[in-house]
Amino acid sequence: MRRALAKEHLRVLGVDDGPFTRRHRYAPIAVVAMSLPGSIEAVLSGRVRVDGRDATERILELLRSSPYLEGSRAVLLDGISVGGFNLIDLDRLHRALGRPVVAVTRRPPDFPSIRAALARYFASDFRRRWRLVRAHRPFALGSDGLPLWLTSVGAKRQEARVLVRRSIVVGYWPEPLRLARLVARSLRQGALSGPRARGSARRARPSIRARTSSRGSRSP
Repeated sequence: MRRALAKEHLRVLGVDDGPFTRRHRYAPIAVVAMSLPGSIEAVLSGRVRVDGRDATERILELLRSSPYLEGSRAVLLDGISVGGFNLIDLDRLHRALGRPVVAVTRRPPDFPSIRAALARYFASDFRRRWRLVRAHRPFALGSDGLPLWLTSVGAKRQEARVLVRRSIVVGYWPEPLRLARLVARSLRQGALSGPRARGSARRARPSIRARTSSRGSRSP
């Protein structure tokens, strides 16, 4: 990873999901391939089941379908979940892709609240989901005033910090994640608005993303 970080143009894949409500069965996800600092090379889109268990597999399918995976050096994620409590297995993602995986959030996770929500709404699958949440300890980006927390697999902490700082173009949020979020948001009224995306009403549930990000709840 250290050698890759020395390159002038570093290719990074950013993954994020789009908005959804409790009426939706699926949430949109998007992948943006960027050659840092600002060259967009590819955009891919897909979907995951809201509160499901397919996040890791769906992300792998998207990344493996991209011709830009071969030259990529790392994968950035907005947190460790998409579509509410559809948790991403960071270790599996890293092993399958052979790339460092770094999840970024705007504040440290509130583990007691997350644990309580998982126990309440996913009792039959609690142990697996809780294991994914606690698999790796988040750490602060640094002391330079940027309010970000990272979870890294396949890269040392300092390498992950350098990677995230290099990916920031405007403000303090990584550009591949900002663009992936915009793409995923645009999909809500497109491919996912058909009959397959309409589900029956669901109980409102707190989202792990609401507990780990200051953007506000995006949960169903």
